[in-house]
Amino acid sequence: MFQKTFIKISLSVVLTGITFCALAQSYPNKSINLVVPQTAGGTNDIVARLIAPALGEALGTSIIVDNRPGAGGNIGTQSVARAAKDGYTLLLTINSAQAINPALYKNPGFDPVNDFVPLYYIGATPYVLVTPPGSPLKTLADVIAVAKKKPGELSYASAGNGTISHLLGAMLNTSAGVDMQHIPYKGVAPAINDVLGGQVPLAFASLPSALNYIKAGKLQAIAISSAKRSSAAPEIPTIAETYPDCVGEVWVAMFAPIGANPAVVKKIQSAMKSMLAIPDVREKLMAQGLDLAPIAPEKLTGLLKDELVKWAKIVKASGAQLD
Repeated sequence: MFQKTFIKISLSVVLTGITFCALAQSYPNKSINLVVPQTAGGTNDIVARLIAPALGEALGTSIIVDNRPGAGGNIGTQSVARAAKDGYTLLLTINSAQAINPALYKNPGFDPVNDFVPLYYIGATPYVLVTPPGSPLKTLADVIAVAKKKPGELSYASAGNGTISHLLGAMLNTSAGVDMQHIPYKGVAPAINDVLGGQVPLAFASLPSALNYIKAGKLQAIAISSAKRSSAAPEIPTIAETYPDCVGEVWVAMFAPIGANPAVVKKIQSAMKSMLAIPDVREKLMAQGLDLAPIAPEKLTGLLKDELVKWAKIVKASGAQLD
């Protein structure tokens, strides 16, 4: 009896392995949906559209960038968590959704660690505090001086409640002992548009979303949120040069639904590695202010767990909470 049971289990394992290999060999045989859970114009949307053609070529198919915004990224993230585990629906997301939302929302609708397989960490980029070109606020010292002189009157825009761009403002308030008012928008693009139009004096925006405006002279950069200056814009000082504890970056990474075929996962990871080794792709990403620093998938899980703890503390201190 034991021998028959063992033979059946062994045969099942062999057949499963054969099936996985067969699926991997035929993958992909149709286009891949790359879900971006934010609006167009944000960091991961920019990254998605830069890498999609080269990744599609590496895999031998087309990559369709699918923006599914809503609830701070929860809607798109949920859709991938519940998608078929066949490798044809992938998630390109940022730590704002994956590491902050579980602390910000009572029920985000997904488990950031247990609902996903980490595929590839692409890189990180800072946020930049910007003003319109004609603004008298030209330095961080100017901003803090006005904020102290007029408590509660100076406002800053963000990509939404609980986003890193919101929490950076809260961190700066704490570090500098000021009270700037937060104005949430539904994405970084409308926030930048209102700064361009003079409706709001300041905004925290990811460097990729603001850099072209800064280079064109349409936005004035005050300071960035990384620990050190960005190679894409070394002339912009860091907030940390004045307030060392005020540091926060956005990272971009790719995930698949948990339970995805391991052989397919490896195929996607191999294609990502090849794609990110192409000089033209790397140059375009770095030109947007992205610091490309490869992290092994298992270390990406560790990074995510660390960030869940870090941002939960910041969210609690800020008092931000969404249903």
